[in-house]
This record gives sequence, structure tokens and C-alpha cells, in this order.
Amino acid sequence: MSSRKRTIQGIVVSNATDKTIVVETSRHVPHRLYKKSVLVRKRHMAHDPKNECAIGDEVVLTESRPLSARKRWRLHEILVKSQIQPDEEAASLDSAAI
Repeated sequence: MSSRKRTIQGIVVSNATDKTIVVETSRHVPHRLYKKSVLVRKRHMAHDPKNECAIGDEVVLTESRPLSARKRWRLHEILVKSQIQPDEEAASLDSAAI
């Protein structure tokens, strides 16, 4: 029996909670009336068991059974690691606050 689980690709926008990431996917769809291309974004919560994702990583998620009230996806693989490191991100936020 073959697996028919869906996969989606997106960018990690949050990793604040333990073993959970928030991934944002975007796509262009035509407006129903005006036919202009509109950007539609959606945020998915996904299970990251090893806490290996950072903000800005490009990842692939696979569909899974419900893991919590809003988690329905699992991390399948990390395609591209982000260039900024968490320590550099915290330092840049501190310097911006001054």
C-alpha cells in the first residue's frame, strides 16, 4: 500500500515552543472578480522532534495524524538552512532596541 500523505514546502517563521515549528506557505491565486494575482499565505504548525529548525529555514512537511489541537504536520526534511544564526539574531535585536 503506497503512502498518500500530502507534502508542503515553506519557511519557518517561529520555533519558540518546544518540539514545534510554525511554517508559512505562500501561493499566488487570481482574484475571483478582478483576476489580479493575489498572494495567499497560510501558517502550519508542525512537529520538530529534535528542535533542529531555526527561523528562516526552508523545510518540507508531511501530513500526519493529529498531534495536538493545531498540529497536523511533521517535519520531513530541511532543504535550506538559514544564513543567520540564533546568537546573531539576538544580538541584532538587542542593538536595534538601543
